[in-house]
Amino acid sequence: MGTLIKILLGSICVAFVAVKWNAPSFDAESLRGARVLVTGASTGIGEQMAYHYARFGAQIVITARREKVLQQVVEKCLSLGAEKAFYISADMSSESDPDKVVDFALQKLGGLDYLVLNHIGPSPFSMWDGDVEHVKWLMKVNFFSYVQMAWKALDSLEQNKGSLVVVSSLLGKMSSPFVAPYTSTKFALNGFFGALRHELAMKKSNVSISICTLGLIDTDSAMEKVRGVTDVPAYPATDAALNIITTGATRQLELFYPWFTRVVTLTKDWFPSITNYIIQNSYKYSP
Repeated sequence: MGTLIKILLGSICVAFVAVKWNAPSFDAESLRGARVLVTGASTGIGEQMAYHYARFGAQIVITARREKVLQQVVEKCLSLGAEKAFYISADMSSESDPDKVVDFALQKLGGLDYLVLNHIGPSPFSMWDGDVEHVKWLMKVNFFSYVQMAWKALDSLEQNKGSLVVVSSLLGKMSSPFVAPYTSTKFALNGFFGALRHELAMKKSNVSISICTLGLIDTDSAMEKVRGVTDVPAYPATDAALNIITTGATRQLELFYPWFTRVVTLTKDWFPSITNYIIQNSYKYSP
């Protein structure tokens, strides 16, 4: 056990050093006037990203389903210093809305420097009950629409040496109970955009892809689901949002937030039995 603890502590130290000292420096001025499309921006992390981009003086298009809330977010973005701010309501389970959103952003901004894919569909936090149709629907929202929007925006991002930022999750690196449909969509995101990043690099593309692995974030929707079920610590949405933005702006390949999520992704393969035990005993289950 002593040797195991030493290995774990050594892994934590290595991960901490890698995260804190390998990141390129962030120049906030690089985002002044940048043309940005952020999805899932009516609440939570997406809303906070919109406000950060606004403070940096970016030109922003935001999208989500609720038009009234989007209008309020746009008004706040303009008050915070956004050079331009627009919204378009959309349903990402629709065949046409993902394309419509990108076309709207290209029209309003004249091009894109950043495409930040952040939206997710609602999904129960419970044992899977065999609802295959929900899994199909959620895959459409959380995965296929990401692929569709990325392809639609790729030419503009290529012309502008832009960045594609994909907001994923620790649940896309390791499985966990109560989230079978959701975690399947995040594994799909990591696989697809990881492969696409290789292909773009092989073609000497100007486009960077940043995949952001997030732990539990204190958004209202997340907290409502996990309350009373797990004591896993949650981290602030505004800090997560800023980390995502700086990762895209500095064209880093990956973000792990909070930093110890990198350790978890390593130790799950080194010590699978221990990791499984910890995961299964981190949640309360009442049959």
